[in-house]
Amino acid sequence: MRKNFGAKPWLYPQPVFIIGSYDENGNPNAMNAAWGGIADANKIFICLAPHKTTDNILARKAFTVSMGTAETVVPCDYVGIVSGNDEPRKMEKAGFTTVKSEFVDAPVICELPMTLECRLLSYDTENDWLFGEVVNISAEESVLGDDGNIDLTKLRPIIFDGIHCAYHVIGEKVGDAFSDGAKLQ
Repeated sequence: MRKNFGAKPWLYPQPVFIIGSYDENGNPNAMNAAWGGIADANKIFICLAPHKTTDNILARKAFTVSMGTAETVVPCDYVGIVSGNDEPRKMEKAGFTTVKSEFVDAPVICELPMTLECRLLSYDTENDWLFGEVVNISAEESVLGDDGNIDLTKLRPIIFDGIHCAYHVIGEKVGDAFSDGAKLQ
């Protein structure tokens, strides 16, 4: 027996994106967003209603997207509930420090170990859809595996559970992509 819930914005996994941008004075800002994903090999989309971050991105034509992690749940949640319009010390209160991206006019948050550095492609004001081109991905060496790539078990990214308003960590491997299904061929 299945239970019907109707139309809801429930999808798993919903990543916890921390979007970094600079304001008109060059001050870094960050916000938490969960409705987005990869649109192509080097493109990202985010459903982003008007916010200070949206204004910043439209002005600077650039942004960063970092993955929220199990170790940074508290500051990642904080930047999602407090507006940079209301709290000028938002980044400081979150405990986030930044460096300027080498590739785009946006901040890289030092405490978040993986960052997509993006150039704005478009923003659809009718649907609040932001599209960006990923021009670089940077990661701290602490989250790299023996193969030199990002290791999910070291990164410990979190996902948003919209049903229960909770965060969960991902990392358990349960199979091999493009391999396990071949057993049925």
